[in-house]
Amino acid sequence: MKLFELTLPPWYSNTVVRHITFGILIGFTLSVTSTSISSYWRSRRRQSVSQEQHKSRPIELRSNEVVYGVTGLIGNTPLVRIDSLSDALGVEILGKAEFLNPGGSVKDRVALRIIEDAERRGLLHPHTGSRIFEGTVGSTGISIATIAKARGYDTTIIMPDDVALEKVNALQALGADVQRVRPASIVDKKQYVNIARRAAIEFGRSDIGKGLEDAHKSHELHTGSASVVVTTTSSHVNAEGSTDDPLDEDLLSKPRGFFADQFENRSNFEAHYDGTGPEIWRQTNSHVDAFVSGAGTGGTIAGIGRFLKSMDEEVQVALADPEGSGLYNKVKHGVLYDRREAEGTKRRHQVDTVVEGIGINRMTNNIDLAIPIIDDAFRITDVEAVAMSRYLVQNDGLFLGSSSACNLVACIKFVKKRGWRDGQTLVTILCDSGNRHYSKFWNDDYLRKANIPVDRSIIDDLIAQPAGSGV
Repeated sequence: MKLFELTLPPWYSNTVVRHITFGILIGFTLSVTSTSISSYWRSRRRQSVSQEQHKSRPIELRSNEVVYGVTGLIGNTPLVRIDSLSDALGVEILGKAEFLNPGGSVKDRVALRIIEDAERRGLLHPHTGSRIFEGTVGSTGISIATIAKARGYDTTIIMPDDVALEKVNALQALGADVQRVRPASIVDKKQYVNIARRAAIEFGRSDIGKGLEDAHKSHELHTGSASVVVTTTSSHVNAEGSTDDPLDEDLLSKPRGFFADQFENRSNFEAHYDGTGPEIWRQTNSHVDAFVSGAGTGGTIAGIGRFLKSMDEEVQVALADPEGSGLYNKVKHGVLYDRREAEGTKRRHQVDTVVEGIGINRMTNNIDLAIPIIDDAFRITDVEAVAMSRYLVQNDGLFLGSSSACNLVACIKFVKKRGWRDGQTLVTILCDSGNRHYSKFWNDDYLRKANIPVDRSIIDDLIAQPAGSGV
């Protein structure tokens, strides 16, 4: 007797079994194939969208690639990991190496965008003898002078007489007309920004008002902006000011005066919202936990901060503010005030710090864009900034300027306050190198006379602070 003998129905032949088996296999294969094709096209679509959003890319060396002119070298700077700080803190601190721009600083982006926007709107025309005026502590002036030479413009730079001499020398080497004035408050008509604006307004006036009959004429062009000033030496003007006429050769070809006004010009913000921010997002593979930056005009922190938050609202934005600047209190307490400006101690002139390029005691259009998206702020002392610069040279071989040092001190304070140690990613700006700071920030004799000690162990002490500390 056979156990478990299975009797199949007469209709169940080997042929039927084969057909059923083949049907199952074919169905399974079609299902897997369609799923794979669908996943492939979804992946291609995501990649295409990502490429459309982030067309710029980091520096690459290709044998068949040539950039055209000095402006082709601006932007697409690499992110560099700050090994010493990242390893010590257990996070990833990445610096955007803006000192690699041809003009040597992050301000190259701003200068290029301001000039390109002016040309696009017909406010400036290359190779017409036009002159760009700007009030700056140095870096923006150098960037403007660099690009202006390539575009066929002259430049006049008004700057405080207490900035590092290296910046003055660089401007003069670039052919800029440099005027150094005593530091003053923005309410003073002799303040460097106000002088630059007035110089642009006065540009060419003597060529227009040669007689009493011309005294009523305005030589300002309509710009659509309260901050941007453009004047012309053309006689084709009227009492209300003129707009560009593409058929008026005299109006188009005569020299113009253009006040760049980095503090109020929205092109400053847009240079970073459209450029630097997307570069950072792509270079980090869309993963940024915090962005840390100082603010001088406000364009960098506003543009990058707003872009990163538009991609991920959880990104934290933190301000690094030097001594004497009021932005720290504006973020923390809603009041633009610094303790050094208390009654009886208020200084008459610019922020009193060895740090150049960041810190301000007034609101600007670009800072207005930044304040709402700043989540935290950290006060950085001159002593801490100097210590960080020396620490970086000793441990990383990075020779950086004062604002870059401030930003990295703020990174440490941010990490300690948040208690981060699990590989979170912080991005900051390495604004310029130490090459522009030999006479002050990188001059130990100068620092000694200013009672600023040079002690890099201060950074070791900051790193050793317990997590959650206010440092």
